[in-house]
Amino acid sequence: MTRHPFDAALALTAEPPSRWHGRTSEDYWNMVSPYGGITAAAMMQAMLDQPERRGSPLSFTINYIAPIEVGHYVIETELVRANRSSQHWQIRLSQGPRVLALAIAICALRRDTWSHVEAARPAVPPPDQCPPAPPRKATGFLQRYEFRIVRGTPFAENPDSLSYVWVSDVPPRPLDFASLTAFCDSFLPRIFLRRPEFVPIGTVSINIYFHAGEEVLAGHGAAPLLTVAQAQAFSDGHFDHQGQVWGGAGGDTLLATTQQLVWYKE
Repeated sequence: MTRHPFDAALALTAEPPSRWHGRTSEDYWNMVSPYGGITAAAMMQAMLDQPERRGSPLSFTINYIAPIEVGHYVIETELVRANRSSQHWQIRLSQGPRVLALAIAICALRRDTWSHVEAARPAVPPPDQCPPAPPRKATGFLQRYEFRIVRGTPFAENPDSLSYVWVSDVPPRPLDFASLTAFCDSFLPRIFLRRPEFVPIGTVSINIYFHAGEEVLAGHGAAPLLTVAQAQAFSDGHFDHQGQVWGGAGGDTLLATTQQLVWYKE
């Protein structure tokens, strides 16, 4: 059976007790370095694979320090602190002596408590009623996702940066925490929804809160996810966005919320 490109990109070799060796993937290459989502997913996977990890991810924050070059990299995980219900992790990705990405994460035991979601899922047509966007061949990672845009077409006239997009893996792959982490970087850059011209961009930081556990993610399967995002401000060479990822067995469960800071040049 052929391994999914995502799993091949996340193939890590353990060097106990806390080092992992990996290689960049051409399938998930961006313009000058790997797609930020695959870097975040690899760092998440290294933490998930740690034998002492307990509970499931609640939050994950990654800062991109410098571009990652083609080839071998090392991920180091450190359990900074743990108690009966939660763990605090630090994760570093480096090539040689240079640390290129730094992440912190919290894992915790999920308990059966009162729950309520105040965020409202947008009323949108189902994915099979939304045509897929034409595949782009500019970079490898864009061929690894299918985008069905409901609102917010890039490089077009839009009244704001709000977008609703159905996103799925190509080929389809069951959802897990590593792939959900990568999906949280699949949002179209907000600046391309406000202006028609292309400018160089680069993600500076991503923060993710996970609102569902393993059971819910497993129940989602490989169906498309509904992603919702909007910028708050563009200024001084940076912009942000706030995003939501909806899925689950019925497609109406809030799986994750995310914030992102992006650099742009002009």
